[in-house]
Amino acid sequence: MLLDLREVHAHYGRAHILQGVTLSVAPGEVLALLGRNGAGKSTTMKAIMGLVRPSGGEVRFEGTDLAGREPHEIARAGIGYVPEERRIFTELTVAENLSVGRRPPRAGLEPWSEARIFEIFPPLAAMRARAGGRMSGGEQQMLTIGRTLMGNPRLLLLDEPSEGLAPVIVERMADAILRLKREGLTVLLSEQNLHFARIVADRAAVLEKGRIRWEGAMDALMADDAARAEFLAV
Repeated sequence: MLLDLREVHAHYGRAHILQGVTLSVAPGEVLALLGRNGAGKSTTMKAIMGLVRPSGGEVRFEGTDLAGREPHEIARAGIGYVPEERRIFTELTVAENLSVGRRPPRAGLEPWSEARIFEIFPPLAAMRARAGGRMSGGEQQMLTIGRTLMGNPRLLLLDEPSEGLAPVIVERMADAILRLKREGLTVLLSEQNLHFARIVADRAAVLEKGRIRWEGAMDALMADDAARAEFLAV
């Protein structure tokens, strides 16, 4: 497995958020981490990146334990993280934002370039000289993902990539993730949009109150009415 979490616990102060999360992501697959608000999806992402220090368990990437590593060290190891907040440099142009994310090539991977990003997200090509602060939310989401790809990650973490986007942009985002999967990139995404997850994901892991309560093929989840009603219905 490219990524392995074993019995991961995490706290915010006295609040016990992750209560023994165990999941694995295989090379080249898209795994959707599903669950209601507050289930622990974003905390799982942050625990992988070292932004929240696990209080127990193991996070292993390519067989290496990430315990104690700083977020920038984890990023350099090959994990790209796109947070829910779409953090871009609003005063920098699209081209400058992409340039900030550039990292050296990784062995066995075709390096990402500005041209490749524009193939994935064509609208960005026409905005190359536009400041990030003058872009829509959907355009900023594309730019954030593009900037992260410029780091040549082996694993891409996407936290709620479809949240707050217009339906046409959600479709474009789904197309982009499917293309990334075809190119062999491994993706772990947290989502509440079940329709979006169904389009892009191979497998699903469902969180409830900090625990994985269901895991399996995405098609199997869509066929399991009882599981969706118990763990995902609002």
